[in-house]
Amino acid sequence: MEHEAFTAREHLRDILASCFCGCCSTGVPRCGASLHQPNKALRIQLNANASCIWKIQRDANQTIRLIFSYFKFAPSSSCESESIKVFDGPSTDSPLLGQVCDGTDAVPVLESSSDSLTFLITTNSEAFTQNFFVYYYFFHQGTENCGGQLTGPNGTFSSPNYPAPYPQFRHCVWHIQAPRNSKINLQFQDFFLELDRNCQLDFTAVYDGPTTDSGLLGKVCGRAQPTFESSSNTMTVVLSTDDTNSYRGFSAQYSSVPLPATLTCSPYSMKIVLSKSYLASLGFSEADLQLNDPSCRPVVTDPVIFSFPLASCGIIKKDEGHRITYTNTISLAPAGSTITRQRSTIIAQCRMKNNENREIMGRYNITMAFYQSDSFSKPIQYAPYYVDLNQTLFAEATLHCTDPNLQVFIDTCTASPEPDFGSLTYDLIRSGCNKDDTVVTYPAFENHGRFKFRAFRFLQSFPSVYLQCDIVICDSNNTNSRRARGCISRQKRDISPYTWQTNTVVGPIRLKRDLRAAEHSGKREKMKNKYSFVCTSPRFIVGIPDNEDS
Repeated sequence: MEHEAFTAREHLRDILASCFCGCCSTGVPRCGASLHQPNKALRIQLNANASCIWKIQRDANQTIRLIFSYFKFAPSSSCESESIKVFDGPSTDSPLLGQVCDGTDAVPVLESSSDSLTFLITTNSEAFTQNFFVYYYFFHQGTENCGGQLTGPNGTFSSPNYPAPYPQFRHCVWHIQAPRNSKINLQFQDFFLELDRNCQLDFTAVYDGPTTDSGLLGKVCGRAQPTFESSSNTMTVVLSTDDTNSYRGFSAQYSSVPLPATLTCSPYSMKIVLSKSYLASLGFSEADLQLNDPSCRPVVTDPVIFSFPLASCGIIKKDEGHRITYTNTISLAPAGSTITRQRSTIIAQCRMKNNENREIMGRYNITMAFYQSDSFSKPIQYAPYYVDLNQTLFAEATLHCTDPNLQVFIDTCTASPEPDFGSLTYDLIRSGCNKDDTVVTYPAFENHGRFKFRAFRFLQSFPSVYLQCDIVICDSNNTNSRRARGCISRQKRDISPYTWQTNTVVGPIRLKRDLRAAEHSGKREKMKNKYSFVCTSPRFIVGIPDNEDS
Protein backbone atom coordinates (compact mmCIF):
# COMPACT_ATOMS: atom_id res chain seq x y z
CA MET A 1 0.00 0.00 0.00
CA GLU A 2 2.83 2.37 0.88
CA HIS A 3 4.48 1.67 -2.50
CA GLU A 4 1.19 2.32 -4.39
CA ALA A 5 0.68 5.63 -2.60
CA PHE A 6 4.28 6.57 -3.28
CA THR A 7 3.89 5.76 -7.00
CA ALA A 8 0.69 7.83 -7.20
CA ARG A 9 2.38 10.79 -5.56
CA GLU A 10 5.30 10.42 -7.99
CA HIS A 11 2.91 10.41 -10.97
CA LEU A 12 1.17 13.56 -9.72
CA ARG A 13 4.54 15.17 -9.03
CA ASP A 14 5.66 14.40 -12.59
CA ILE A 15 2.51 15.99 -14.03
CA LEU A 16 2.96 19.12 -11.92
CA ALA A 17 6.64 19.33 -12.78
CA SER A 18 5.81 19.46 -16.47
CA CYS A 19 4.21 22.87 -15.86
CA PHE A 20 7.26 24.37 -14.18
CA CYS A 21 8.81 25.36 -17.48
CA GLY A 22 6.61 28.42 -17.83
CA CYS A 23 5.78 27.36 -21.37
CA CYS A 24 3.34 24.51 -20.97
CA SER A 25 0.21 26.62 -20.80
CA THR A 26 0.57 27.40 -24.50
CA GLY A 27 1.93 24.01 -25.51
CA VAL A 28 4.77 25.79 -27.35
CA PRO A 29 8.28 25.63 -25.88
CA ARG A 30 9.65 29.00 -24.86
CA CYS A 31 13.07 29.87 -26.17
CA GLY A 32 14.79 31.42 -23.18
CA ALA A 33 13.64 33.63 -20.31
CA SER A 34 14.79 36.03 -17.60
CA LEU A 35 14.36 34.43 -14.19
CA HIS A 36 14.32 36.19 -10.82
CA GLN A 37 12.51 33.71 -8.53
CA PRO A 38 14.61 32.28 -5.67
CA ASN A 39 14.09 28.78 -7.11
CA LYS A 40 12.51 27.29 -10.18
CA ALA A 41 12.33 24.04 -12.14
CA LEU A 42 12.31 24.08 -15.95
CA ARG A 43 11.19 21.29 -18.22
CA ILE A 44 12.50 22.36 -21.62
CA GLN A 45 11.72 20.90 -25.04
CA LEU A 46 13.49 22.25 -28.10
CA ASN A 47 13.43 21.33 -31.76
CA ALA A 48 16.11 21.61 -34.43
CA ASN A 49 18.25 24.73 -34.96
CA ALA A 50 17.36 26.31 -31.64
CA SER A 51 19.56 28.83 -29.86
CA CYS A 52 17.95 29.90 -26.59
CA ILE A 53 19.26 31.89 -23.64
CA TRP A 54 18.05 31.82 -20.03
CA LYS A 55 19.28 34.43 -17.55
CA ILE A 56 19.06 33.97 -13.78
CA GLN A 57 19.45 37.02 -11.54
CA ARG A 58 19.59 37.00 -7.74
CA ASP A 59 18.86 39.96 -5.46
CA ALA A 60 20.27 38.82 -2.14
CA ASN A 61 23.88 38.02 -1.28
CA GLN A 62 23.54 34.36 -2.22
CA THR A 63 25.04 31.83 -4.62
CA ILE A 64 23.08 30.44 -7.57
CA ARG A 65 23.22 26.66 -7.96
CA LEU A 66 22.12 25.26 -11.33
CA ILE A 67 21.50 21.52 -11.80
CA PHE A 68 20.93 19.79 -15.14
CA SER A 69 19.42 16.57 -13.83
CA TYR A 70 18.31 15.31 -17.24
CA PHE A 71 19.36 16.10 -20.80
CA LYS A 72 18.62 14.33 -24.07
CA PHE A 73 20.37 15.52 -27.21
CA ALA A 74 19.93 14.26 -30.77
CA PRO A 75 21.47 10.83 -31.55
CA SER A 76 24.04 12.36 -33.91
CA SER A 77 24.91 15.10 -31.44
CA SER A 78 28.43 16.40 -30.80
CA CYS A 79 29.74 19.11 -28.49
CA GLU A 80 30.38 21.31 -31.51
CA SER A 81 26.89 20.99 -32.99
CA GLU A 82 24.72 21.22 -29.87
CA SER A 83 25.33 21.81 -26.20
CA ILE A 84 24.42 23.69 -23.05
CA LYS A 85 26.89 26.42 -22.11
CA VAL A 86 26.76 28.09 -18.72
CA PHE A 87 28.29 31.53 -18.17
CA ASP A 88 29.20 33.08 -14.84
CA GLY A 89 27.50 36.41 -15.34
CA PRO A 90 24.65 38.26 -17.08
CA SER A 91 25.46 37.36 -20.70
CA THR A 92 27.22 34.92 -23.01
CA ASP A 93 30.20 37.28 -22.95
CA SER A 94 30.73 36.37 -19.28
CA PRO A 95 33.34 33.72 -18.35
CA LEU A 96 32.39 30.20 -19.42
CA LEU A 97 31.57 28.22 -16.29
CA GLY A 98 30.91 24.87 -17.93
CA GLN A 99 29.58 23.01 -20.95
CA VAL A 100 27.14 20.09 -21.16
CA CYS A 101 26.81 17.94 -24.25
CA ASP A 102 25.77 14.43 -25.22
CA GLY A 103 29.03 12.92 -24.02
CA THR A 104 28.86 14.48 -20.55
CA ASP A 105 29.24 11.59 -18.14
CA ALA A 106 27.90 13.33 -15.03
CA VAL A 107 24.95 15.18 -13.53
CA PRO A 108 26.20 18.74 -14.08
CA VAL A 109 25.99 21.07 -11.08
CA LEU A 110 27.28 24.62 -11.55
CA GLU A 111 27.50 27.49 -9.07
CA SER A 112 27.88 31.22 -9.67
CA SER A 113 30.56 33.49 -8.32
CA SER A 114 28.57 36.57 -9.28
CA ASP A 115 24.96 37.72 -8.90
CA SER A 116 23.80 36.12 -12.16
CA LEU A 117 24.08 33.04 -14.36
CA THR A 118 23.35 32.66 -18.06
CA PHE A 119 22.90 29.41 -19.95
CA LEU A 120 22.64 28.93 -23.69
CA ILE A 121 21.15 25.83 -25.31
CA THR A 122 21.87 25.23 -28.99
CA THR A 123 20.58 22.30 -31.05
CA ASN A 124 21.64 20.94 -34.42
CA SER A 125 19.61 20.58 -37.62
CA GLU A 126 18.46 17.01 -36.97
CA ALA A 127 14.69 16.54 -36.73
CA PHE A 128 14.65 15.46 -33.10
CA THR A 129 12.98 16.83 -29.97
CA GLN A 130 15.63 17.55 -27.34
CA ASN A 131 14.51 17.32 -23.72
CA PHE A 132 16.08 18.94 -20.66
CA PHE A 133 15.18 19.19 -17.01
CA VAL A 134 16.98 21.84 -15.02
CA TYR A 135 16.36 23.51 -11.71
CA TYR A 136 18.10 26.22 -9.79
CA TYR A 137 17.96 27.78 -6.35
CA PHE A 138 19.73 30.42 -4.29
CA PHE A 139 21.65 29.44 -1.16
CA HIS A 140 24.20 30.76 1.32
CA GLN A 141 27.65 29.21 1.11
CA GLY A 142 28.72 27.16 4.14
CA THR A 143 25.21 26.50 5.47
CA GLU A 144 24.51 23.00 4.11
CA ASN A 145 26.48 21.05 6.75
CA CYS A 146 26.57 17.70 4.98
CA GLY A 147 28.96 15.55 2.97
CA GLY A 148 32.68 15.51 3.70
CA GLN A 149 35.85 13.42 3.46
CA LEU A 150 35.76 9.71 4.33
CA THR A 151 39.10 7.92 4.62
CA GLY A 152 40.21 4.49 5.69
CA PRO A 153 39.48 0.93 4.54
CA ASN A 154 35.78 1.06 5.55
CA GLY A 155 33.16 3.40 6.95
CA THR A 156 29.52 4.48 7.08
CA PHE A 157 27.59 7.64 6.26
CA SER A 158 23.96 8.73 5.84
CA SER A 159 21.83 11.52 4.43
CA PRO A 160 21.12 14.59 6.61
CA ASN A 161 18.56 13.94 9.41
CA TYR A 162 18.40 10.20 8.63
CA PRO A 163 16.08 8.41 9.35
CA ALA A 164 13.98 11.60 9.50
CA PRO A 165 13.19 13.28 6.15
CA TYR A 166 16.11 15.00 4.46
CA PRO A 167 16.01 18.81 4.06
CA GLN A 168 15.07 20.57 0.83
CA PHE A 169 17.54 22.26 -1.55
CA ARG A 170 20.51 20.33 -0.29
CA HIS A 171 23.60 19.30 -2.24
CA CYS A 172 25.86 16.95 -0.28
CA VAL A 173 29.13 15.52 -1.59
CA TRP A 174 31.07 12.71 0.09
CA HIS A 175 34.62 11.98 -1.09
CA ILE A 176 35.73 8.46 -0.18
CA GLN A 177 39.40 7.53 -0.21
CA ALA A 178 40.49 4.00 0.66
CA PRO A 179 44.10 2.78 0.97
CA ARG A 180 46.21 2.80 -2.19
CA ASN A 181 46.00 -0.19 -4.56
CA SER A 182 42.48 -1.02 -3.43
CA LYS A 183 38.97 -0.55 -4.80
CA ILE A 184 35.77 0.45 -3.00
CA ASN A 185 32.54 -1.52 -2.60
CA LEU A 186 29.61 0.76 -1.68
CA GLN A 187 26.30 -0.62 -0.41
CA PHE A 188 23.17 1.36 0.47
CA GLN A 189 21.57 -0.60 3.29
CA ASP A 190 18.48 1.63 3.35
CA PHE A 191 17.50 3.92 0.48
CA PHE A 192 14.26 5.95 0.14
CA LEU A 193 14.28 9.09 -2.04
CA GLU A 194 11.56 10.79 -4.03
CA LEU A 195 10.79 8.76 -7.14
CA ASP A 196 10.31 10.30 -10.57
CA ARG A 197 11.02 9.44 -14.16
CA ASN A 198 14.77 9.71 -14.90
CA CYS A 199 15.52 10.70 -11.27
CA GLN A 200 15.25 14.40 -12.11
CA LEU A 201 14.14 15.72 -8.71
CA ASP A 202 15.83 14.09 -5.70
CA PHE A 203 18.68 11.72 -6.59
CA THR A 204 21.95 10.17 -5.51
CA ALA A 205 24.80 10.05 -8.04
CA VAL A 206 27.94 7.91 -7.61
CA TYR A 207 31.20 8.64 -9.45
CA ASP A 208 34.17 6.40 -10.11
CA GLY A 209 36.94 8.61 -8.78
CA PRO A 210 37.87 11.59 -6.59
CA THR A 211 35.56 14.16 -8.22
CA THR A 212 32.29 14.43 -10.12
CA ASP A 213 34.37 14.58 -13.32
CA SER A 214 35.56 11.00 -12.78
CA GLY A 215 32.85 9.11 -14.66
CA LEU A 216 29.31 8.36 -13.52
CA LEU A 217 28.71 4.89 -12.10
CA GLY A 218 25.00 5.46 -11.65
CA LYS A 219 22.16 7.77 -10.59
CA VAL A 220 19.36 6.39 -8.38
CA CYS A 221 16.16 7.53 -6.68
CA GLY A 222 13.00 5.98 -5.24
CA ARG A 223 13.26 2.85 -3.12
CA ALA A 224 16.19 0.51 -3.72
CA GLN A 225 19.28 -1.10 -2.22
CA PRO A 226 21.88 -0.21 -4.87
CA THR A 227 25.53 -1.29 -4.77
CA PHE A 228 28.51 0.20 -6.60
CA GLU A 229 32.15 -0.77 -7.14
CA SER A 230 34.96 1.63 -8.03
CA SER A 231 37.91 0.93 -10.32
CA SER A 232 40.38 2.62 -7.93
CA ASN A 233 40.69 3.67 -4.30
CA THR A 234 38.51 6.77 -4.66
CA MET A 235 34.78 7.31 -5.07
CA THR A 236 32.45 10.34 -4.91
CA VAL A 237 28.82 10.23 -3.76
CA VAL A 238 26.36 13.11 -4.29
CA LEU A 239 22.92 13.67 -2.78
CA SER A 240 20.82 16.38 -4.45
CA THR A 241 17.31 17.40 -3.29
CA ASP A 242 14.70 19.85 -4.48
CA ASP A 243 11.94 21.68 -2.55
CA THR A 244 8.97 19.30 -2.52
CA ASN A 245 8.67 15.75 -1.19
CA SER A 246 11.25 14.53 1.32
CA TYR A 247 11.68 10.97 2.58
CA ARG A 248 14.03 9.31 5.02
CA GLY A 249 17.03 9.29 2.66
CA PHE A 250 19.71 6.64 2.96
CA SER A 251 22.20 4.82 5.13
CA ALA A 252 25.33 3.50 3.40
CA GLN A 253 28.49 1.63 4.19
CA TYR A 254 31.66 1.11 2.19
CA SER A 255 34.54 -1.35 2.36
CA SER A 256 37.75 -1.79 0.38
CA VAL A 257 39.45 -4.80 -1.16
CA PRO A 258 42.94 -5.03 -2.70
CA LEU A 259 43.27 -4.32 -6.41
CA PRO A 260 44.73 -7.18 -8.40
CA ALA A 261 46.14 -4.63 -10.86
CA THR A 262 47.17 -0.97 -10.64
CA LEU A 263 47.67 1.77 -13.18
CA THR A 264 49.75 4.94 -12.82
CA CYS A 265 49.57 7.79 -15.33
CA SER A 266 52.23 10.49 -15.53
CA PRO A 267 52.77 13.33 -18.01
CA TYR A 268 55.11 11.06 -19.91
CA SER A 269 54.20 7.42 -19.42
CA MET A 270 51.78 4.73 -18.37
CA LYS A 271 52.67 2.06 -15.81
CA ILE A 272 50.64 -1.13 -15.31
CA VAL A 273 51.32 -3.49 -12.42
CA LEU A 274 49.83 -7.01 -12.24
CA SER A 275 50.35 -9.43 -9.38
CA LYS A 276 51.41 -12.97 -10.26
CA SER A 277 48.84 -14.39 -7.87
CA TYR A 278 46.12 -12.51 -9.73
CA LEU A 279 47.32 -13.85 -13.08
CA ALA A 280 47.58 -17.36 -11.63
CA SER A 281 44.01 -17.18 -10.33
CA LEU A 282 42.92 -16.63 -13.92
CA GLY A 283 45.04 -19.45 -15.25
CA PHE A 284 47.59 -17.13 -16.89
CA SER A 285 51.33 -16.71 -16.56
CA GLU A 286 53.51 -13.71 -17.35
CA ALA A 287 54.51 -15.37 -20.63
CA ASP A 288 50.92 -14.97 -21.82
CA LEU A 289 50.78 -11.17 -21.64
CA GLN A 290 50.54 -9.04 -24.78
CA LEU A 291 50.03 -5.30 -25.34
CA ASN A 292 48.55 -3.73 -28.46
CA ASP A 293 52.12 -3.79 -29.73
CA PRO A 294 53.36 -7.34 -29.00
CA SER A 295 56.99 -6.19 -29.08
CA CYS A 296 56.49 -4.27 -25.81
CA ARG A 297 57.24 -6.78 -23.08
CA PRO A 298 56.80 -6.53 -19.31
CA VAL A 299 59.46 -6.62 -16.65
CA VAL A 300 58.81 -9.98 -15.05
CA THR A 301 59.19 -9.76 -11.30
CA ASP A 302 56.49 -10.16 -8.71
CA PRO A 303 54.53 -8.11 -9.58
CA VAL A 304 54.68 -8.04 -13.39
CA ILE A 305 55.23 -4.48 -14.67
CA PHE A 306 54.53 -2.77 -18.00
CA SER A 307 55.97 0.74 -18.26
CA PHE A 308 56.02 2.69 -21.53
CA PRO A 309 55.79 6.25 -22.95
CA LEU A 310 52.35 7.59 -23.84
CA ALA A 311 53.14 7.67 -27.56
CA SER A 312 54.38 4.07 -27.86
CA CYS A 313 53.47 0.37 -27.55
CA GLY A 314 50.37 0.66 -29.71
CA ILE A 315 48.65 3.13 -27.41
CA ILE A 316 45.41 4.52 -28.85
CA LYS A 317 44.71 8.24 -28.44
CA LYS A 318 41.16 9.53 -28.72
CA ASP A 319 40.10 13.18 -28.68
CA GLU A 320 36.68 13.34 -27.01
CA GLY A 321 36.32 17.11 -27.23
CA HIS A 322 36.48 17.88 -23.50
CA ARG A 323 39.34 15.47 -22.85
CA ILE A 324 41.83 13.11 -24.49
CA THR A 325 42.14 9.45 -23.52
CA TYR A 326 45.20 7.24 -23.94
CA THR A 327 44.30 3.54 -23.99
CA ASN A 328 46.26 0.33 -24.20
CA THR A 329 45.06 -3.24 -23.93
CA ILE A 330 46.75 -6.22 -22.32
CA SER A 331 45.57 -9.43 -23.91
CA LEU A 332 45.73 -12.44 -21.66
CA ALA A 333 45.95 -15.57 -23.78
CA PRO A 334 45.53 -18.59 -21.45
CA ALA A 335 48.20 -21.26 -21.26
CA GLY A 336 47.37 -23.94 -23.82
CA SER A 337 45.64 -21.45 -26.07
CA THR A 338 45.86 -23.95 -28.89
CA ILE A 339 43.17 -25.86 -27.03
CA THR A 340 40.81 -23.07 -25.99
CA ARG A 341 39.87 -19.96 -27.98
CA GLN A 342 38.68 -18.05 -24.91
CA ARG A 343 40.37 -14.66 -24.51
CA SER A 344 40.32 -11.96 -21.83
CA THR A 345 41.60 -8.40 -21.74
CA ILE A 346 42.64 -5.67 -19.35
CA ILE A 347 42.10 -2.15 -20.68
CA ALA A 348 44.28 0.58 -19.15
CA GLN A 349 43.17 4.14 -19.78
CA CYS A 350 44.58 7.56 -18.84
CA ARG A 351 42.17 10.45 -19.17
CA MET A 352 43.49 13.98 -19.63
CA LYS A 353 41.10 16.77 -18.75
CA ASN A 354 40.92 20.35 -17.56
CA ASN A 355 41.00 19.72 -13.81
CA GLU A 356 42.84 21.28 -10.91
CA ASN A 357 41.97 18.64 -8.29
CA ARG A 358 45.17 17.55 -6.59
CA GLU A 359 43.86 14.08 -5.80
CA ILE A 360 44.10 13.11 -9.46
CA MET A 361 47.28 11.23 -10.34
CA GLY A 362 49.70 12.67 -12.89
CA ARG A 363 49.82 16.26 -14.11
CA TYR A 364 50.67 18.42 -17.04
CA ASN A 365 51.01 22.13 -16.55
CA ILE A 366 51.05 25.26 -18.61
CA THR A 367 53.54 27.98 -17.75
CA MET A 368 53.91 31.45 -19.13
CA ALA A 369 56.98 33.70 -19.03
CA PHE A 370 58.56 36.79 -20.52
CA TYR A 371 61.84 36.44 -22.48
CA GLN A 372 64.70 38.79 -23.23
CA SER A 373 64.52 38.40 -27.02
CA ASP A 374 62.77 36.64 -29.87
CA SER A 375 65.14 33.68 -29.50
CA PHE A 376 63.05 32.72 -26.44
CA SER A 377 66.14 31.21 -24.82
CA LYS A 378 66.55 33.41 -21.72
CA PRO A 379 63.44 33.91 -19.57
CA ILE A 380 63.01 36.89 -17.28
CA GLN A 381 63.75 35.49 -13.84
CA TYR A 382 62.68 38.24 -11.46
CA ALA A 383 59.54 40.23 -10.71
CA PRO A 384 58.63 42.97 -11.13
CA TYR A 385 59.79 43.05 -14.75
CA TYR A 386 61.11 46.57 -15.37
CA VAL A 387 60.80 47.85 -18.94
CA ASP A 388 61.02 51.03 -20.98
CA LEU A 389 57.89 52.59 -22.41
CA ASN A 390 57.41 51.23 -25.96
CA GLN A 391 59.95 48.46 -25.31
CA THR A 392 59.14 45.24 -27.16
CA LEU A 393 58.19 42.42 -24.78
CA PHE A 394 58.38 38.72 -25.71
CA ALA A 395 55.92 36.27 -24.09
CA GLU A 396 55.70 32.49 -24.37
CA ALA A 397 53.16 29.94 -23.08
CA THR A 398 54.48 26.37 -22.80
CA LEU A 399 52.61 23.09 -22.38
CA HIS A 400 54.71 20.57 -20.47
CA CYS A 401 53.77 17.34 -22.22
CA THR A 402 55.42 14.61 -24.29
CA ASP A 403 52.55 14.23 -26.75
CA PRO A 404 53.84 15.90 -29.96
CA ASN A 405 50.30 16.25 -31.32
CA LEU A 406 49.16 18.70 -28.63
CA GLN A 407 49.58 22.37 -29.53
CA VAL A 408 49.19 25.67 -27.71
CA PHE A 409 46.95 28.44 -29.05
CA ILE A 410 46.76 31.85 -27.33
CA ASP A 411 43.09 32.78 -27.62
CA THR A 412 42.93 35.96 -25.54
CA CYS A 413 45.43 38.14 -23.64
CA THR A 414 44.33 41.04 -21.46
CA ALA A 415 46.35 43.62 -19.53
CA SER A 416 45.18 45.19 -16.28
CA PRO A 417 46.66 47.26 -13.44
CA GLU A 418 44.72 45.01 -11.07
CA PRO A 419 46.01 41.47 -10.33
CA ASP A 420 42.41 40.22 -10.08
CA PHE A 421 41.59 41.77 -13.50
CA GLY A 422 38.69 43.94 -12.41
CA SER A 423 36.80 46.38 -14.57
CA LEU A 424 39.85 48.18 -15.98
CA THR A 425 41.40 46.02 -18.73
CA TYR A 426 43.02 46.39 -22.14
CA ASP A 427 42.87 43.72 -24.84
CA LEU A 428 46.05 42.69 -26.62
CA ILE A 429 44.53 39.58 -28.22
CA ARG A 430 40.83 38.67 -28.27
CA SER A 431 39.39 35.47 -29.79
CA GLY A 432 42.66 34.87 -31.62
CA CYS A 433 42.58 38.35 -33.18
CA ASN A 434 45.29 40.93 -32.50
CA LYS A 435 43.59 43.96 -30.93
CA ASP A 436 46.71 46.03 -30.28
CA ASP A 437 48.54 47.15 -33.41
CA THR A 438 51.92 46.29 -31.88
CA VAL A 439 51.06 42.60 -31.30
CA VAL A 440 52.79 40.03 -33.49
CA THR A 441 52.09 36.31 -33.01
CA TYR A 442 54.69 33.72 -34.01
CA PRO A 443 53.98 30.54 -36.04
CA ALA A 444 53.30 27.33 -34.17
CA PHE A 445 56.40 25.79 -32.65
CA GLU A 446 56.14 22.41 -30.93
CA ASN A 447 54.29 22.89 -27.63
CA HIS A 448 54.81 26.67 -27.40
CA GLY A 449 52.59 29.68 -28.11
CA ARG A 450 54.55 32.90 -28.64
CA PHE A 451 53.84 36.57 -29.29
CA LYS A 452 55.43 39.99 -28.83
CA PHE A 453 54.06 43.46 -28.17
CA ARG A 454 55.20 46.88 -27.03
CA ALA A 455 54.87 48.08 -23.46
CA PHE A 456 51.41 49.61 -23.35
CA ARG A 457 50.24 53.03 -22.34
CA PHE A 458 48.83 51.61 -19.07
CA LEU A 459 52.33 52.00 -17.66
CA GLN A 460 52.14 55.78 -17.95
CA SER A 461 49.19 55.92 -15.57
CA PHE A 462 49.60 52.94 -13.24
CA PRO A 463 52.55 51.64 -11.20
CA SER A 464 52.07 47.99 -12.22
CA VAL A 465 50.47 46.02 -15.04
CA TYR A 466 49.61 42.31 -15.15
CA LEU A 467 49.00 40.09 -18.16
CA GLN A 468 46.37 37.34 -18.25
CA CYS A 469 46.08 34.95 -21.19
CA ASP A 470 43.46 32.35 -22.04
CA ILE A 471 45.31 29.33 -23.42
CA VAL A 472 43.68 26.70 -25.61
CA ILE A 473 45.25 23.25 -26.03
CA CYS A 474 44.44 21.67 -29.40
CA ASP A 475 45.04 18.36 -31.12
CA SER A 476 47.11 19.05 -34.25
CA ASN A 477 45.39 16.14 -36.02
CA ASN A 478 42.06 17.96 -35.82
CA THR A 479 41.79 20.07 -38.99
CA ASN A 480 38.96 22.09 -37.43
CA SER A 481 40.75 22.80 -34.16
CA ARG A 482 40.67 26.18 -32.47
CA ARG A 483 44.26 26.81 -33.54
CA ALA A 484 43.54 25.91 -37.16
CA ARG A 485 40.71 28.45 -37.26
CA GLY A 486 42.84 31.33 -35.94
CA CYS A 487 41.14 34.72 -35.61
CA ILE A 488 37.36 34.30 -35.52
CA SER A 489 34.39 36.46 -34.58
CA ARG A 490 32.46 36.00 -31.34
CA GLN A 491 29.42 34.79 -33.27
CA LYS A 492 31.37 31.90 -34.76
CA ARG A 493 33.62 31.18 -31.82
CA ASP A 494 31.58 28.49 -30.09
CA ILE A 495 31.62 26.07 -33.04
CA SER A 496 35.39 25.73 -32.91
CA PRO A 497 36.44 22.65 -30.94
CA TYR A 498 39.28 22.53 -28.46
CA THR A 499 40.57 19.96 -26.03
CA TRP A 500 41.12 22.15 -22.96
CA GLN A 501 40.97 25.81 -22.13
CA THR A 502 42.71 27.40 -19.17
CA ASN A 503 44.36 30.68 -18.22
CA THR A 504 47.57 31.96 -16.67
CA VAL A 505 48.70 35.29 -15.22
CA VAL A 506 52.18 36.87 -15.26
CA GLY A 507 53.53 40.09 -13.80
CA PRO A 508 53.79 42.67 -12.57
CA ILE A 509 55.40 44.81 -15.28
CA ARG A 510 56.73 48.23 -14.23
CA LEU A 511 58.61 51.13 -15.81
CA LYS A 512 62.36 51.36 -15.32
CA ARG A 513 61.97 54.83 -13.80
CA ASP A 514 60.77 52.99 -10.67
CA LEU A 515 63.72 50.56 -10.64
CA ARG A 516 66.00 52.70 -8.48
CA ALA A 517 63.50 52.73 -5.61
CA ALA A 518 63.02 48.96 -5.92
CA GLU A 519 66.77 48.31 -5.85
CA HIS A 520 67.08 50.50 -2.78
CA SER A 521 64.38 48.52 -0.97
CA GLY A 522 65.67 45.16 -2.24
CA LYS A 523 62.12 43.95 -2.92
CA ARG A 524 62.49 41.75 -5.99
CA GLU A 525 61.56 38.09 -6.23
CA LYS A 526 61.37 35.25 -8.68
CA MET A 527 58.94 35.80 -11.52
CA LYS A 528 55.75 33.87 -10.76
CA ASN A 529 52.83 32.82 -12.85
CA LYS A 530 49.66 30.96 -12.07
CA TYR A 531 49.32 27.47 -13.46
CA SER A 532 46.20 25.67 -14.55
CA PHE A 533 46.79 21.96 -14.48
CA VAL A 534 45.76 19.45 -17.08
CA CYS A 535 45.65 16.15 -15.28
CA THR A 536 45.53 12.48 -16.16
CA SER A 537 43.29 10.15 -14.22
CA PRO A 538 43.99 6.40 -14.33
CA ARG A 539 41.25 3.87 -15.05
CA PHE A 540 41.23 0.10 -15.34
CA ILE A 541 38.50 -1.76 -17.16
CA VAL A 542 38.95 -5.46 -16.67
CA GLY A 543 37.06 -8.01 -18.73
CA ILE A 544 37.73 -11.55 -17.54
CA PRO A 545 36.73 -13.51 -19.45
CA ASP A 546 34.87 -12.01 -22.41
CA ASN A 547 34.17 -15.35 -24.11
CA GLU A 548 34.86 -14.03 -27.58
CA ASP A 549 36.27 -16.12 -30.36
CA SER A 550 39.70 -14.95 -31.42
